[in-house]
Formats: sequence, structure tokens, C-alpha cells
Amino acid sequence: MKEGSVLHKVSLAVVPRMISWLMRAWFATCRITEHDTHYREHCREHDNPVIATFWHYSIVYNFYHMRKESGAAMVSASKDGEYIARLAPLFGFAPVRGSRNRKGMQAMKEMMKFVGEGRHAAIVADGSQGPPQVVQAGSILLASRTGAPILPMLWSASRYYAVNSWDRTVIPKPFSRIDFFYGEPLVIPKGLKADGIEEYRLQLEKSLGSLYRKAWGVYGKTEH
Repeated sequence: MKEGSVLHKVSLAVVPRMISWLMRAWFATCRITEHDTHYREHCREHDNPVIATFWHYSIVYNFYHMRKESGAAMVSASKDGEYIARLAPLFGFAPVRGSRNRKGMQAMKEMMKFVGEGRHAAIVADGSQGPPQVVQAGSILLASRTGAPILPMLWSASRYYAVNSWDRTVIPKPFSRIDFFYGEPLVIPKGLKADGIEEYRLQLEKSLGSLYRKAWGVYGKTEH
């Protein structure tokens, strides 16, 4: 579909809204269990903004699960990312377009502004292009510049579809069981330099890796 064509414009206007309706009906059939919610509540105690971060495979259901937690979400600046950018507001998120290769620094400045205004933020830990389950520096940099804690979150499902993509995006099947896990918040010192950013990047990667194994271990799996 040619970008800028009438068909493309119609698709952008219609497809995200249809997907949002489908997601609401689809995921409403699932049985949800949240684990370690005290980590989330700890972040809420002082009513300060939080940076939610997760692996890319979990992004589809996350929009639905976090629909009551409005904030800003970093979305890929790619052509395909436009659909996600149109979908995000339908679940209460303001999309900020950017990636490692396109508009990255401008997007980070916008995210800093949102967090500075007291709004929550969401960043995919392994980015829009991977490699999978390798933390990129964006969430660490944002936390260091704003003082907002990073809240890791991941989920697993009893039955699901896995998309044939670089991250094997997971979509829970209707009437499946979903176990949603929160990890211990990570507070990043302000004004980190390159070596400090790398230290905390590795720490977040270890935390998400442990949370991933814990989530899928519920179903006797080591990976999705």
C-alpha cells in the first residue's frame, strides 16, 4: 500500500479503531491474574510518574492491560509504526514517535517533557527492531534525566498465538489465562555518564530476564 495514497489514509483511519474494538472484545474473555502488585503500588504511593518497560513481544496485550494508566508511549518512527501510533490514543496513551535510527533524540526530549509534567511513560526495553530481550539505553537515559523510577512488567499466557517476527510477538487466545507480573522498581541516579548507563542497562536486562523466566515458568516454559 503506497504511503500517502487515499487507500493508505483510509487504512490508517479505520484499521486502528477496528483493532481496538477487537482487542477489547477478545481480551475481555481472558482470565487475568496480577502478581507482585505491591511493586506497582509502591510507585503510586508518592503519586510520581513511572517509566513502564517491557519486552517487545508483550506490547499488544499491554495496551489493553494498562488502558487505565494514561501516559506517553514511545512508538517506532517507521511506516508500520504509524498504525501503533494511531492505536495508542484509543487506549489512553499519547504516542511519541522515535527509534534508534529515526527521530530518536527528539523523541527522548518529548518523553522527558511528558515525565516532567508528571505523566507516566512507557518504553519497549528491547526497542522496535531488537535484538530481542536485549535492553536498549532509552529507558535508562529517561530515568536518569527525570528521576522517575523504572517499573518492569511482563506477562505470560496459557494459550497464545506467536507471530513470525523478530520478537515472536504474543497474542493471548480467547478464554486463555494471563498472568501479569510486576518487577521491583529500579531507581536510576541522575546525570549518569556512558559507563553508568551501561551498568544500569545490564541491571535492567537481568531484572527483565528474571521476570520473563518467572512469568513463563508458571506454565512450565523457559520461553514463549
